[in-house]
Amino acid sequence: SDRAVSRRLACGDVEGRLEAIFGRVRAIQAKSGRFDMLLCVGNFFGSTSEAEWAEYRSGAKKAPIPTYVLGANNQDTLSYFPDVSGCELAENITYLGRRGVFSGCSGLQIAYLSGTEAQQQPAPAHSFSAKDVAELKTSLLSTPNFRGVDILLTSPWPREVGTFANSAGEIDTKKCGSKLVSDLAASLKPRYHFAALEKAYYERLPYRNHVVLQETPQHVTRFIALADVGNTSKKKYLYAFSIVPMSSMDPAELVKQPQDVTENPYRKLRKETPKSKAPLSAEEEPACQFFFDLNKHQGKKRPSEGKERGDSQPKQAKKPPQPTGPCWFCLASPEVEKHLVVSIGTHCYLALAKGGLSPDHVLILPIGHYQSVVDLSSEVLEEVTKYKAALKEFFRSKGKRYVLFERNYRSQHLQLQVIPVPLDLCTSEDIKEAFIAQAQEQQIELLEIPEHSDIAQVAQPGVPYFYVELDTGEKLFHRIRGRFPLQFGRWVLASEALLAQPQRADWRQCAAQRPEEAAQARAFRREFEPFDFSLRD
Repeated sequence: SDRAVSRRLACGDVEGRLEAIFGRVRAIQAKSGRFDMLLCVGNFFGSTSEAEWAEYRSGAKKAPIPTYVLGANNQDTLSYFPDVSGCELAENITYLGRRGVFSGCSGLQIAYLSGTEAQQQPAPAHSFSAKDVAELKTSLLSTPNFRGVDILLTSPWPREVGTFANSAGEIDTKKCGSKLVSDLAASLKPRYHFAALEKAYYERLPYRNHVVLQETPQHVTRFIALADVGNTSKKKYLYAFSIVPMSSMDPAELVKQPQDVTENPYRKLRKETPKSKAPLSAEEEPACQFFFDLNKHQGKKRPSEGKERGDSQPKQAKKPPQPTGPCWFCLASPEVEKHLVVSIGTHCYLALAKGGLSPDHVLILPIGHYQSVVDLSSEVLEEVTKYKAALKEFFRSKGKRYVLFERNYRSQHLQLQVIPVPLDLCTSEDIKEAFIAQAQEQQIELLEIPEHSDIAQVAQPGVPYFYVELDTGEKLFHRIRGRFPLQFGRWVLASEALLAQPQRADWRQCAAQRPEEAAQARAFRREFEPFDFSLRD
């Protein structure tokens, strides 16, 4: 399918430096052969364009390659674009228009949006509004079997594009660019997205366009911001790439995930926009259906619910296994530090963490010897859930939310670590973001799993894992395949992004003397009493 491969060039703000850009293109073509087109984002014209432009407009000079440009980003250059809906400006130089889709003869789909985000209504001629973005989205999303576009051209950067990614240098991606462009990119799922205006070059790591475990894999997006043409700091302003149109690609090839793929930077935005719940179509089974296929390659079939366990007593009568040696956490064991225990239920108990991250860092532990949440019998699980609800209510009354995590790796007795974080310090989205970002740095794949599914649906008994749960029910899960940093959960919570107490990341540095621990436990017990169901049951 060599015929389908097209070679494109994209460039940043030309600012009227036509000789510079076309001279560079000629040099590249002399060295590497012909390119099919040049796509220009950002400001094509500048304040000093007049003299150079006159030569092209009159036909005295001609662009060496079909050149497609976006419209004005400010009042001063509006006059260069006689027809808002797009037109030829000079031979081989075409203004695409305010917004739309351009399909080349090869079948390549290029979506474009001219101007900057409007700050007032009605939008000035060099700006776009939420309505423009909505109309462009609708025109594409309503086409049958829409999977995404090949290329998206915008002048502004998408806001938040740097989330979960390599650094964008001096550009603060949380403040720079346009939220509407982020929304557009999240919906159109371009394979390449080019932008400019910030006088900086930034090639973001590719990001995924699907939610792992919940949606079928889709192609990734590469965002590339280009600097201004001929800039003195030698920042890259011209980008060459080859692309086969999505429409003529093998679907399996298209959705291949590169090694360095990251989480989608706009996942927050996708959550904020209310989606109307469409009924599930035949292809989209409920999310939890996916989990059962995950481990096929391991050759072990999972028991289908209840059948192989004997329906009469599902999981009930299973006695916990006996520990093989001394266990620090079996309540009956002499090793347990009883002075740290703050509540005892029928199947579980609560204890303050030794060397806790904060004075109210607690553990939920089964009284019997269970290794992980996946191994718990239903009655123990039920009581764990009651303790979670009581702790949520208790911490919320103190203006905090809890973060819970379990590391089922190099541990023999289940410990659910529950750590409160002040509500005004960060949102639940910030907490998830901190965990995902730190995991990515360590090359740990932390996946979001559906809120109402439990860990037993994604983890198999005996398989090591780490998971985080927020008091909203949101969960992140990592299946441990090799080594795993033992203090990972604690280390993320202690980091600057959250509690900002990096010195407390290691519990050994925080351990107090026994009398002090006992006093902390007494204080916790007293405050927790009104919420403690074990005292009422």
